[in-house]
Amino acid sequence: MAEGDHKIPSRSVYRDRMQQSDQQGDNPLINEEELASRALHIQSKRFYLDVKQNRRGRFLKIAEVSSGGRKTRILMSMNIASQLRDHLQTFDEYIRTLGEQVMNADQLRSAVISRDDRKYYLDLKENERGRFLRISMVGIHTPRTQIAIPAQGVEELCTTLTSLVEEFGNDDDDHEPAQLPESKYLHVGNKNFYFDCGSNDRGIFLRIVEVRPNFRTAITIPEKVWCQFRDNINEFILTMNNERHNSLDTGEDSPSGIDKEKQ
Repeated sequence: MAEGDHKIPSRSVYRDRMQQSDQQGDNPLINEEELASRALHIQSKRFYLDVKQNRRGRFLKIAEVSSGGRKTRILMSMNIASQLRDHLQTFDEYIRTLGEQVMNADQLRSAVISRDDRKYYLDLKENERGRFLRISMVGIHTPRTQIAIPAQGVEELCTTLTSLVEEFGNDDDDHEPAQLPESKYLHVGNKNFYFDCGSNDRGIFLRIVEVRPNFRTAITIPEKVWCQFRDNINEFILTMNNERHNSLDTGEDSPSGIDKEKQ
């Protein structure tokens, strides 16, 4: 088979590999572990705060269930949950200053939490049914979702969230991000290889891109397996070097070696 030619597996092979991958724990959703769950009843709504954990770390899921059974949910890392707790405290203090007077404004106060490819909008609003805090989650690759908490329940939500953050919060994300290495470039024959480090909400990664005429492919390697990736390559290098060294010692495939065998 010529270089660059690939035998494309059938759809059934891909499906079997995916099923095997899930069984081996590669799917983070299958391996979710629930660490804690809290339920709040605020007016006619129910709210559930669930702290879960998968191979990517801990995260918080806040779900709102209306009286009709409709459920909406937002997800966030524990670092974002800590920031949300701080904003809820500020909103609760502001709500107390308003008293019972009716405000002639649709939106009373707002705040935004930004994190990598997601943003969380907090908007304190008022309509004919009363005041409420709307929390919206917007992501580049996820649709907009939102929950609405009656103003009377902001304090209870803040208290519950505080206890979860104190018990399960992970402050690893609070450190300054590491300085990423500079990009590298390698030219081999008609191929170009580009090595670029990047980061997202899942951590630091290395992306290796191979570019040839009319062809481009890439792989992404999480930082946590860089050492294993390096060790595998080093093992291949060592094995090939040993094979070449043994070939020279035995005189395989060389004229001098053939002469020695004849003698």
